[in-house]
Amino acid sequence: MRAPKMVLLFVISVMVCMAEAEEFADTIKLDTGGLSRAKFPQGFVFGTATSAYQVEGMTNKYGRGPCIWDPFVKLPGSIADNDTADVTVDQYHRYKEDIDLMTKLKFDAYRFSISWSRIFPEGTGRVNWEGVAYYNRLIDYMIEKGITPYANLYHYDLPLTLQEKYLGFLSDQIVNDYADYAEFCFNMFGDRVKNWFTFNEPRIIAALGFDSGINPPSRCSKAIGNCTAGNSGTEPYIAAHNLILSHAAAAQRYHEKYQKTQKGRIGILLDFVWYEPLTRSKDDNYAAQRARDFHLGWFLNPIMYGEYPRTMQEIVGDRLPKFTEEQVKIVKGSADLFGVNLYTAFYMYDPHYQSTSKVFSYQQDWNVGFAYDKNGVPIGQRANSFWLYNVPWGMYKALTYIKERYGNPTIFVSENGMDDPGNVTLPEGLYDTTRINYYKGYISELKKAMDDGVNVIGYFAWSILDNFEWRSGYTSRFGIVYIDWKNNLKRIPKLSAYWFRQILGNY
Repeated sequence: MRAPKMVLLFVISVMVCMAEAEEFADTIKLDTGGLSRAKFPQGFVFGTATSAYQVEGMTNKYGRGPCIWDPFVKLPGSIADNDTADVTVDQYHRYKEDIDLMTKLKFDAYRFSISWSRIFPEGTGRVNWEGVAYYNRLIDYMIEKGITPYANLYHYDLPLTLQEKYLGFLSDQIVNDYADYAEFCFNMFGDRVKNWFTFNEPRIIAALGFDSGINPPSRCSKAIGNCTAGNSGTEPYIAAHNLILSHAAAAQRYHEKYQKTQKGRIGILLDFVWYEPLTRSKDDNYAAQRARDFHLGWFLNPIMYGEYPRTMQEIVGDRLPKFTEEQVKIVKGSADLFGVNLYTAFYMYDPHYQSTSKVFSYQQDWNVGFAYDKNGVPIGQRANSFWLYNVPWGMYKALTYIKERYGNPTIFVSENGMDDPGNVTLPEGLYDTTRINYYKGYISELKKAMDDGVNVIGYFAWSILDNFEWRSGYTSRFGIVYIDWKNNLKRIPKLSAYWFRQILGNY
């Protein structure tokens, strides 16, 4: 930083109160680390991201049906401070304000998600045209303001009716119902939306919903977690299998019926953590590779090569579903591009023991140990979230791994960011130099990977706004724009927002 902290805090406190915030911010020269839009190839996309449940609010209004998170957040103790997403940042009403912010900050695109139950309140059948009208307004305003829409069809929020009717992703009935919903969206919005994604983080859906059970639908073996039903040794794999088949069915419909006329593309958004061996030993290297296979490979391997990683096949055995020959034809090659949500890195080691428990689980199948320091030195500075360490070199290693392991597919970084505590107040909450350093490090390593041949076409910061952070509620702030929860949800750009404006406005 080139200005003393007290001077910046004074300027920021003025910014909070004055409409001329951008003029003040533009007088502050922030350390870009040499980054600028001009350093990236022409057409490289810089955007921000959110999800419907985290920002829209209006969960029980305007015709939206309930999703599996709605009853979950009402259970005491499920969410920090017993918060809910009933209002969150109310993007349903304030989307123009948010899109205007993206424009002022010089972003190119917005990765948003569509709420399935806002379109189909019961998951299938009856259409909620009020919900369709909302997404039409949102998309139209993005285009009017020069923001390219990147639409994700599913971000954790399964219509509750489908969970109650046939246990959601544990049933193959979901495949056709999801494809019908996806096709409806292609038909309604595909004249303007050219970038489609079927699922955000299907691994999280399967692992946290059906292995540990800490996310809805909260299923797990009794020996694994506090669940009333489930089987952690089989259900995560069944759910993942149906997620992959649902993705493939939707992609098939898009490719066969819409892509030629609409001239768009469809992919999937996968989460990844870079797993670095704790030591140079063969055992620790094998442990790190098992982690990569059970994490990213679980979904990327079938979509690229038509089968699960051999590591998973050998360890999980008969508990791992198999694709039929017909399914392989649909699944293999079903994505035009991939989004990679990447935040952090961990050390991995071989624990040198094999569990004797007769209770199987997805996480136990990894047979690895996690470490967050090496010889007493932390892998990176920790953010507010217990799992999030600032490890920029993990970005480079993760992207080059995908290039080398999966034939250099077209990818973009679809989420990247860090969080501050939710109770940080004004004006201190705007002085987020730690976040600037995080972004500077990760984007620099992204550029380094591109220079070494990785086929990356875009980068999306998580998130444009502080929002409802799932089980953390409002105790975690990932936004580059501060939300004043006590003052009518006022949006106030943080220093990191102006840092992006500075590098993105530099041609």
